[in-house]
Amino acid sequence: MRIPPLLAALSLVLATACTSAGGQAGSDIEVLGDFGTKPKVVFPDGRPAGDLQIREQMTGTGSVIKGDDVIVAHYTAHVWDGADNRLLASSFNQGAPASFPLGRSISGVGKALRGHRVGSRVVAAIPPGEGYGPNPPGGMTADDELFYVVDVLGAFPPDAAAKGAGGSGTLAGVTVTGGSGQRPALTLPRVRPPSRLQSKVLIQGAGARTQAGQLLVTQYEGRIWGSGASFDSTWAGGQPKAFRIGNGSVIPGWDKALVGVPVGSRVVMIVPPSLGYENGLPPLIKPADTLVFVVDVLAAY
Repeated sequence: MRIPPLLAALSLVLATACTSAGGQAGSDIEVLGDFGTKPKVVFPDGRPAGDLQIREQMTGTGSVIKGDDVIVAHYTAHVWDGADNRLLASSFNQGAPASFPLGRSISGVGKALRGHRVGSRVVAAIPPGEGYGPNPPGGMTADDELFYVVDVLGAFPPDAAAKGAGGSGTLAGVTVTGGSGQRPALTLPRVRPPSRLQSKVLIQGAGARTQAGQLLVTQYEGRIWGSGASFDSTWAGGQPKAFRIGNGSVIPGWDKALVGVPVGSRVVMIVPPSLGYENGLPPLIKPADTLVFVVDVLAAY
């Protein structure tokens, strides 16, 4: 896919990590506001204690978060220095939640979220050893302690799949096998491809219809018509991916085929070159290639 650059805020979540134990997060810090709304964080005077501290401020009722899940969340991140305690990033300021693989987050965030339930607000005071280590992002120092407020909207395991009515099916000779909740398999015909975009819902989800501008969490595989080569697969990669839809962040074929699809659906689409990668995607995809995708729409935010 033509993937948009990650939010600047998200870059503060994705990084490498170390180890530690946990306690009650900043018991003197007030975090005010409802779940899903930008929190007001009131810091006490003085510097933080210097160890990893975790507190579940609101308890959700969704699935339990696991270490290999892809997380969708709203969050704020501050440097807790006992002075201006400056805001580093906030998905609320961006107007959209962030998505990230929990296993690739900084150690403190990973430890803070694992074991809690979707729908929880988790706050965490994160010492330098549980953050970015000796090479932090620009604007930070290796000694900075962090304070996160994370509202977990969703968690998606590596084997997440569309669930609904339907199953295997065909579209212009393309065969997709696999039922509700199963990983699909694609078989392409040895004929000339259609010249226009074609798409079909094989599994009908029970969720609301997707809208332009939403963040979609997906599983997908993409193949090249003619060679049948798979050029990208979240199934093979071991984790779902999230994309903004309907605003030009992905190829036009996706924008056209996936807006208006019920959440939980599986869609097969045949994308002509004019709605794919204008300049190809070297070395795998040529500008003249017709592409075939099967996409499971797991969630929309």
